[in-house]
Amino acid sequence: MTTSDPTAQTLEQLGVKTLEAVGEKFAELRQRFDDQSSLHFSNRENWQVFLVKWTGRKSGVLSQITNNWLKMASPELKPVVGQELNKLKAHVESIIAERQRAIEAASEQSAAARDKIDLSLPGIERSFGTRHLIRQTFEELQQIFIAIGFSVVQGPEIETPYYNFEALNIPEHHPARDNMDTFYIEGVRNSHLLRTHTSPMQIRTMEKEKPPVRIVVPGKVYRRDNPDATHGYMFHQIEGLAVDTDITFCDFKGTVEYFAREFLGPKTKTRLRPSYFPFTEPSAEVDATCHVCGGKGCRVCKFSGWIELFGAGMVNPAVYGFVKYDPERLSGFAFGMGVDRLAMMKYGVTEVPLLFQNDLRFLRQFP
Repeated sequence: MTTSDPTAQTLEQLGVKTLEAVGEKFAELRQRFDDQSSLHFSNRENWQVFLVKWTGRKSGVLSQITNNWLKMASPELKPVVGQELNKLKAHVESIIAERQRAIEAASEQSAAARDKIDLSLPGIERSFGTRHLIRQTFEELQQIFIAIGFSVVQGPEIETPYYNFEALNIPEHHPARDNMDTFYIEGVRNSHLLRTHTSPMQIRTMEKEKPPVRIVVPGKVYRRDNPDATHGYMFHQIEGLAVDTDITFCDFKGTVEYFAREFLGPKTKTRLRPSYFPFTEPSAEVDATCHVCGGKGCRVCKFSGWIELFGAGMVNPAVYGFVKYDPERLSGFAFGMGVDRLAMMKYGVTEVPLLFQNDLRFLRQFP
């Protein structure tokens, strides 16, 4: 306390010698406390400074009064000073407690207001992941064939030449078996390889199961293609196989037409063009009316009105010899579809790399 503060001096130094003068001094202190408590109440930091100033053990006003006024008072004034000091302490403690309750209540109200949820505000927009366009197409294709009795099987991506080529009636001299077209593990031609199609699962399934067999095989396949707008060295395929007694080319054609209408729309028409594949005989290329112009002719279909879908055909009887099926009693058909190409057709994607770049601006177009 500074020397200008009356509580830093004794009553004698202040010239207080009568009981009336003692009462006046305590009345002044009480008024001073009331004024300052109201002034500093609105600010939490100032309020803490104010409490120390008045109730501090060493230099607080009340401690100064005890040390300088009460202890140093004359015997005649000491009883009155003690009484007035007790009244002042009671008043100070009462006001401080009242103010403290008000401060705490205000803090609770402020916290409640801060934490209150305003239901009129817009919610936080959170980004959710979606299935990739290729995965969506896979699932759609699978459901189309599951609905007519096909089951889904998976196979290894690393295959042997036997399952990938030989058992599918692809001879040793066939160009597809050359290093320029196939990824061989460690470059050894007769060792393992990355499968070039999902057809090996036709052989693996027929080795394990007796007819009837109806399967689709989704998965990744690999070929030595230079990546560009329409090609990649890794792409996706879904293979189909149906083998039973009395399956005819009409069954094959009906299945193809059913698929085209389910995937591309009910007005889609199909046609079959003669082709050649070692593991089917007869073989056909399946075309559908252009999904853009509806068959009228446009730049997408090169003004022909038709778009090539996939290759297919009746299972070559030579393939049955590798799985010990009786070609005289059994028949069937097989097909292989490029999933990436079908997805591009249906959803208007123009370049293969867009499917694999993980650009969110592209992917969010297909929730």
